[in-house]
Amino acid sequence: MLDAFVFGCYIAAALLFILSIVGLAKQTTARAGNAYGIVGMTLAVVATVTQTFASQWNLLGFALLVVALVIAFAVGLLYSARVAMTGLPGLVALFNAFGGQASAFVGINSALGVEGYPLLSEQIVHGVEVWAAVFVGSLTFSGSIVAWGKLNGKITSKPTSVPAKNLVVGLLVLGLLGSLAWHLVSPNLWALVIAHLLGYAFGVIMVLAIGGADMPVVVSFLNSFSGWAGALSGFAVGSDLLIVAGTIVGLSGIILSVVMARGMNRSIANVLLGGFGTGDSTGAAVAILDAEGNPKQAMITTVDEVAARLADARRVVIAPGYGMAVAQAQHPVAELAKRLIGNGAQVRFAIHPVAGRLPGHMNVLLAEAHVPYDIVMEMDEINDDFRDTDVVLVIGANDTVNPAALEPGTPISGMPVLRVWEAERVVVFKRSMGAGYSGVENPLFFEDNTDMLLGDAKASADALVAAVGALV
Repeated sequence: MLDAFVFGCYIAAALLFILSIVGLAKQTTARAGNAYGIVGMTLAVVATVTQTFASQWNLLGFALLVVALVIAFAVGLLYSARVAMTGLPGLVALFNAFGGQASAFVGINSALGVEGYPLLSEQIVHGVEVWAAVFVGSLTFSGSIVAWGKLNGKITSKPTSVPAKNLVVGLLVLGLLGSLAWHLVSPNLWALVIAHLLGYAFGVIMVLAIGGADMPVVVSFLNSFSGWAGALSGFAVGSDLLIVAGTIVGLSGIILSVVMARGMNRSIANVLLGGFGTGDSTGAAVAILDAEGNPKQAMITTVDEVAARLADARRVVIAPGYGMAVAQAQHPVAELAKRLIGNGAQVRFAIHPVAGRLPGHMNVLLAEAHVPYDIVMEMDEINDDFRDTDVVLVIGANDTVNPAALEPGTPISGMPVLRVWEAERVVVFKRSMGAGYSGVENPLFFEDNTDMLLGDAKASADALVAAVGALV
């Protein structure tokens, strides 16, 4: 009876995990997807605890487990509730980190619980599973911690390579192969400890060498790694549920990474090699020259001028970027869209695949502000419509609307971008004239049909809502 209950919980949890991934693929079903995931994980924990203590009851062990679960639940709930929307990518990086570390510990524990192997083949297979879980899990932990530091400004966003990197990496590879061989010949804790420490080193070296602009792809890739580490630990302990859940996370993370890399017209390998994203949003502007060789001047506008344009506009597109998230301007922007729609204008939002720090980051921000799903369009859906648009509001975006991507010789060359410059008028909300994360100056700011509304995006949006309200 008990075995049937545990098996049923595992099957239900696996199905709920799959439904969760499917649900999270669309805005309209994302809330249900979250609920499926929560219920599935709760069933998985209940079934695992039941199976663990049913065969051998241990009051002290059970009490310690309950205490650990309560602490983990409280910390996760409190920390998640306090994190701002702009901090979600860093939170996901931390989740990846602890997921990877947990898998590494599970792998080590599974090795400690084996007194001997009846067959050499079993020793080799289990040894590889354990060693891989430990290495991938520890790499995921250290790499995710570095990614969290870069996303939160604790570590410089510039690519940083260790001295004699090739030599160091070569020695690490030799050490890893040595630890694997030692563990296969004679399974022992010290070989796994070495693999664990070398995994830490690999994760730090790998992510330090990648620029801040690529952190969204890196976080997604490390999310995939945390899934594979979980699947490997599932093989090590013989848990079908861990294998299924880990594989789902691993595959979905790879898919997300590929989608984001394609959004920058780059490959995953190119991202992991590092060297991109050396700039930041406060970089000094580089002069853009006109046909006579003189520096172009941007046209600075005012809230009242923009409000007058919007009051007369019939077709408006809003292109948000990470700057909108930083300024927490999504609510006044949503209110502005509501007022323009009430004035008879067609208003749509244009979302670039890497507009935020995670896939769907902008979609989540707009959903939080109650923007209708049906007016939020992906880049491929709306790019051909800009030429028929009266006004485009670019709010906190830079590289994703940079026409320099269409020219050779820049770090963002070939990157698909929102062709906002094709509209009749473009208004850019920005704190300063600085370059974006790529460090590439944006010629859009100096186009004849572009106006710059400088200042805090939230303050500008609030003022614009009031000004438009007075006109319509």
